[in-house]
Amino acid sequence: MINQIKLDNFGPLSKINWPALGRINLVIGGNGSGKTFLLKAIYSSLRALEDYKRGNEQRSASEILADKLYWTYQAEKIGDLVSKGADAPLSSTLSIDKKDFSYSFGRDTSKQISSLENHIPPRGSNSVFLPAKEVLSLHQVILKSREQDKAFGFDDTYFDLAKALRISPSMGKNFKEFAQSRKQLEKILGGVVEYDEDSGRWLFVKGRHRFPIGVTAEGIKKIAILDTLLGNRYLDTNSVVLIDEPESALHPTAISQLLDIVAMLAERGIQFFMASHSYFVVKKLFLIAQERDWSIPVISANGNDWACDDLKSGMPDNPIIAESIRLYRQEVELALK
Repeated sequence: MINQIKLDNFGPLSKINWPALGRINLVIGGNGSGKTFLLKAIYSSLRALEDYKRGNEQRSASEILADKLYWTYQAEKIGDLVSKGADAPLSSTLSIDKKDFSYSFGRDTSKQISSLENHIPPRGSNSVFLPAKEVLSLHQVILKSREQDKAFGFDDTYFDLAKALRISPSMGKNFKEFAQSRKQLEKILGGVVEYDEDSGRWLFVKGRHRFPIGVTAEGIKKIAILDTLLGNRYLDTNSVVLIDEPESALHPTAISQLLDIVAMLAERGIQFFMASHSYFVVKKLFLIAQERDWSIPVISANGNDWACDDLKSGMPDNPIIAESIRLYRQEVELALK
């Protein structure tokens, strides 16, 4: 598992030190606070480690990382990722099993990362980033824009996910927790999502009825992606899954059910990082931490500062939590009048 993340002068993140990470980890903060930026920083390092020395890959770790940062953040040059006004270079350290993958570069950097140190063995497992926006109805558009047009628009989190979804389902015995999770996901969906090879389209299948994915609710499409990645074996017990706004387009009941499935998969070995500004997500993960006696580390934005807490110890002190409590108290006061 990822044990620790350190970032300095990384875009809107002037300083992050997030130690003692767990099976499930949560980033909370308001819009524009840098939650997605942080997840993408983690993802870029992970994917560089996963592509390095895989198969016939000949590029160095530095070349792979520079390319991943370029296509994930889609800046004119990767040096533009250095925090505006920062006197020092951008630096990042990701620790897996207490071994470090670290790099740094300045604002004049175009494509070559000269300072990189890696003590982590090449990874055979796959990480995946699930964006807040749904992907299935745009699947072919994403692939064409990147594979044929080589154009900015859909960043690497979308492109990598679209490629992973293209893998055909695998038959045969799977991990018990994965099979249970897929059954629970199907219950939430009320059906299954399938890729039709003949038409090249995703369909939602409910009983005998087949619906085009474009007319299917966004929440269903989002949950279906996780089910598909479990079914085609893209994910295994050493994978890392990063989810941006798991609450997006989901009813609170579905959020709770989805996070129960996340906990089940985390128990089997998958590590999760989630970014959210939903009280429902924070509260549900707090309950999971209490029920399972788990450490669920949380890092929360308050202005330009980031504070580390653990949901095992209680709800964090954060404006999102404070506002939810304020509204609840206001509701109680109105009821008592």
